[in-house]
Amino acid sequence: MSNGTLQIPPSIPPAEIERRSFAIIEQELPHALDPVQAPVIKRVIHTTADFSYADTLRFSAHAVELGRAALAGGAHIVTDTQMAKAGINKKRLAAYGGEVHCFMADEDVAAEAARRGITRAAVSVEKSAIIGENCIYAIGNAPTALIRLYELIEADRLHPALIIGVPVGFVHVEEAKELIMCTAVPYIVAAGRKGGSNVAAAICNALLYGIDGTPQGH
Repeated sequence: MSNGTLQIPPSIPPAEIERRSFAIIEQELPHALDPVQAPVIKRVIHTTADFSYADTLRFSAHAVELGRAALAGGAHIVTDTQMAKAGINKKRLAAYGGEVHCFMADEDVAAEAARRGITRAAVSVEKSAIIGENCIYAIGNAPTALIRLYELIEADRLHPALIIGVPVGFVHVEEAKELIMCTAVPYIVAAGRKGGSNVAAAICNALLYGIDGTPQGH
């Protein structure tokens, strides 16, 4: 503000905005990051402007490499919100043979959830079995989806290639994330209460963008 008049910033091309944003993130990171995990963490920070993810994102061994290999091999992504589905780069995913699925609004899912008195998110996970084995779950909203995933994995009924467990909230959120980190399935989890559909989509995109060796976080 100058002389009581608001100053309108000059127009900046989108690519330059992203470049500057990642440069600021690099400058303000609280500590050095694992070089393999860094692109995922930086893209989540870019999406949320929240540097706490530098400390709260948890990765199982080789989760980034395994996730990218699955996507390069045509893995499908199942998510629990239309928002996450909208945010995932479907064109990039389709180039490798994959699609994004969200079953939350399906009539049969709603009817089954009502009949059994459980969440649509839990039933959506059950329905996702129709996709097959090469599947990544990107959960940004419903801890019940993670809990049902854990149960089906333990029952040897689902075998995800990767679980992105980042639901946001207060009820059973932290417990659901802990369950996923107790499985043998590769995972990327946001410890604590934070997360969201935008975080789930950001992680998927970071994995997709790095498949061909494209530099990340610049």
